[in-house]
Amino acid sequence: MNNDSSSRIVTRLKDWIAGAAPGAKLPSTRHLVAEYQASPVTVQKALRTLMGQGLIESRPGVGTFVRAYRTARPSDYGWQTAALRAAQTARPLSSGAMRSAPNDVIAFHSGYPDRELLPERLVRAALLRAARGDAAMSRPPAQGLPELQTWFAQELSTSTPVGVTPPQPSDVVILPGSQSGLSSIFRGLVGHGQPLLVESPSYWGALLAAGQAGVTMIPVPSGPEGPDPEELDRAFEESGARLFYAQPNFANPTGAQWSAERGEEVLEIVRRHGAFLVEDDWAHDFGITASSVPMAAKEDSGHVVYIRSLTKSVSPSIRVAAVIARGPARERIMGAQAAESMYVSGVLQAAALDVVTQPGWQTHLRGLSHQLQSRRDLLVTSLREHVPQAHISHLPKGGLNLWLRMPDGFDVHQLTRDCEAAGVLIAAGTEWFPAEPEGPHIRLNYAGPNPGRFPEGARIIGEAVKAQLGA
Repeated sequence: MNNDSSSRIVTRLKDWIAGAAPGAKLPSTRHLVAEYQASPVTVQKALRTLMGQGLIESRPGVGTFVRAYRTARPSDYGWQTAALRAAQTARPLSSGAMRSAPNDVIAFHSGYPDRELLPERLVRAALLRAARGDAAMSRPPAQGLPELQTWFAQELSTSTPVGVTPPQPSDVVILPGSQSGLSSIFRGLVGHGQPLLVESPSYWGALLAAGQAGVTMIPVPSGPEGPDPEELDRAFEESGARLFYAQPNFANPTGAQWSAERGEEVLEIVRRHGAFLVEDDWAHDFGITASSVPMAAKEDSGHVVYIRSLTKSVSPSIRVAAVIARGPARERIMGAQAAESMYVSGVLQAAALDVVTQPGWQTHLRGLSHQLQSRRDLLVTSLREHVPQAHISHLPKGGLNLWLRMPDGFDVHQLTRDCEAAGVLIAAGTEWFPAEPEGPHIRLNYAGPNPGRFPEGARIIGEAVKAQLGA
């Protein structure tokens, strides 16, 4: 009987709720007992059923109310189609390399080093000290903390040869990450609709920043030794470009490092055309069997705009970078940067400076080099065993990535989907080309988590490759 009575009350109250306004108060339990001639236990059971169905909600000490919910309906954003017009760039607004990965997958896709490769103890201590200092409550100068400007300038000065004027702290502008700096450089030094020369392949984030700045990207083919000087000279001549974006040391994605001779050739071409070389030294701290020797250290007439970030080597949460530019170019970049970000958090700047000036920083970098080498070699060995169809053009002397050339006609996007279904994340190489890719490539990060599973990941990639090739 109680069950029948409870069901009867539920049915009757549903009819009442359907006609009531959201938030309406239900009659009291005493009133319901009297109205339905049921026991308090039966009424309470009916109310619990309605609560479980999400129709009512109880507010202790106040009463029971009709849940205030709204029926979901599709939103109409059609007006935005007319307001936004056609997109200025067809490039995706993010990259597969930025995807978060579950703990149970083998992650080769990311562009960041694993947490165990970061100076966690130094970072935590630095953030605590920065939070207790004046930086927590004061606005830093627009160009950055003077002490951090000095550190970046001195870092570049250590590679400056005799006879070349080293950069001054006043040439340094502190940035909220190198991505922000690239956007400011392209807006300030190139401008909308103007040509920009870029290595091909090149860093996907730079291509995104260039696309958003509205510049016209002109690819310059670049291999293990860097860009072809004749192709670079011809691209300057034909396009009238005045800026060339490149990564001379441990390029992302290829890992290429220019020789000293190639660097001199490039500088000569840049000078002859009255142009700028934007040198992205993103992997300065990730040398393995070679060190990063910046081009900017060899040139003091303002032709090289140098950008270096601490985000990858210190912590993803410490988004601090610097651009070093001499002459009016620095003022143009600062102007473009001010439109995007007035200044960089003083706490982050103080923490970054604290980390890189600790004695433990150099000790950490020496250990990091050995760890990267063992991870790189393990992945290369595993790939040569399980994925012989993939060609590794060269063994990178630094950086975080391996660049693999797949057989002609290979569908790298299908490969990424097949690998993901099997628990392995990889990055298709198409994102790193400013125009059509010259061939099918994939990029694998050997600085990712759990290197003990690298052989397993290579085996899974190899099985997916065989399945696509029908082998």
